[in-house]
Amino acid sequence: RYQSHKWTIYVRGASNEDLGVIIKRVVFQLHSSFNNPMRVVDAPPFELSEAGWGEFEIAITLYFHSDVCDKPLNLYHHLKLYPEDENSSMSTKKPVVVELYDEIVFPDPSEAFLARVQNHPAVHLPRLPAGLTLPPPIPVEDASKRRKGDTKDNPLSQWFLNFSEADELLQLAAARQQVRMT
Repeated sequence: RYQSHKWTIYVRGASNEDLGVIIKRVVFQLHSSFNNPMRVVDAPPFELSEAGWGEFEIAITLYFHSDVCDKPLNLYHHLKLYPEDENSSMSTKKPVVVELYDEIVFPDPSEAFLARVQNHPAVHLPRLPAGLTLPPPIPVEDASKRRKGDTKDNPLSQWFLNFSEADELLQLAAARQQVRMT
């Protein structure tokens, strides 16, 4: 089998926090041409690395801890191996990164789940301009408190896209301002 590209698919928190407090298992359904195309990851970080030559859609099923949600969540991600920009050179130094942001809402969470999430240290990287504030992040002072499942020190983290609630709020405020002006 020809393998021209190494790739990694992952499920991570927007600010690289350990999702193991919410997610119990992630199943990646690869193209049928792979040996053992159904890959199960039972612990964070929820990622899978492979090699191949073609782009295809990967089905991702998230299984939550029993006190979070009874039903699994199905997501789909198109694996991209080639850059969108036809003018960009094929470089082995800069990978093609395609991240999708999905927000999962758990209505009426159980007390145990809520307590576990609220007591869980997270890594927040807010990018707010001066004058705008969000609630302060939970600090993680020493490495022993950092969870093994967070993706902050992942070798791919330099390529992760930054998702920020602050950026979303700023975009909404700018859109609202633009609507008022018209």
